[in-house]
Amino acid sequence: MSEWLDQLQKEIAALRSSIHIEKILKGFSADEKYRVYLSNGENRLLRIFKLDQWEQKKAEYDIIKTIQTLGVKASSPIELGMIPALDVGYMVLSYLEGEDARDVLPELSAEEQRQIGYIAGCDLASMHQLPAPTSVSSWYERCIQKHRNYVRAYQESPLEITHADKINAFIEDHLTYLKNRPNRFLHDDFHVGNLIVHERQYAGVIDFNRYDWGDPIHEFTKLAFFSREISVPFCNGQITGYFHNEEPPDSFWILYSVYTAMTIFSSVVWTARVVPSLLDDMNQRVNKVIEEHQAFERTSPVWFSRTEAHT
Repeated sequence: MSEWLDQLQKEIAALRSSIHIEKILKGFSADEKYRVYLSNGENRLLRIFKLDQWEQKKAEYDIIKTIQTLGVKASSPIELGMIPALDVGYMVLSYLEGEDARDVLPELSAEEQRQIGYIAGCDLASMHQLPAPTSVSSWYERCIQKHRNYVRAYQESPLEITHADKINAFIEDHLTYLKNRPNRFLHDDFHVGNLIVHERQYAGVIDFNRYDWGDPIHEFTKLAFFSREISVPFCNGQITGYFHNEEPPDSFWILYSVYTAMTIFSSVVWTARVVPSLLDDMNQRVNKVIEEHQAFERTSPVWFSRTEAHT
């Protein structure tokens, strides 16, 4: 890619005043990502993708523009284009200054962590105002089909999940709760690894490339699998911010537990397929989730504290 940078700087208007371009190695996205330093002191985020992804990336870019109108803290869209000679497309966004919340939160006080979670929860609620296009099929049908495909893949594999039969029975017994759930915008990867903290405050959310449409409550499974291990105060704050200081309804916890139970199967199967080197790590996460829900004999996890969430 480095040999292309000179040409990219000439082709992309938003980069012509760049003085330094630095590759970003974090994340699982197929995009090549760069931090671009401009001569005026501002920074940009450059994402490079294969041209056959153009329609998908154009839709993502349009989503980012729409999200801006909802007041969500996120990178602003600047330029989208293609360079046919290189068989690539590009997206230029403003750069969110700061560090991953995953790295910063453990260094902050519990109250600072909770407050960052609270503002993140408010942002998440704002994103969920966006309804799915009418062309998107029923969430209920898509969710159940996807889950059963993962369960089938699990059953046909040598993988082992503690209490797998019990967990799947819990899911099947509660599928009626998924009927008639709203079909809304989902970031679908909303966790501390995709949130930015700057000067000890929440700065915004990044990486919209996995967005989907479905039940907003499904978004909260990322708390169980990724955010909880970093900061329980953050998780409590996110829930409180999402519900604007109101008590989460009982239906929230039932749906949260059903989606979290489903994610146990999908996470283990997906990790084994895509990044098998991380399977041991994922199994540890899964076992912790199962433990915190007492094999789904309880719906709210043991780490959720109404007292802590509302202090």
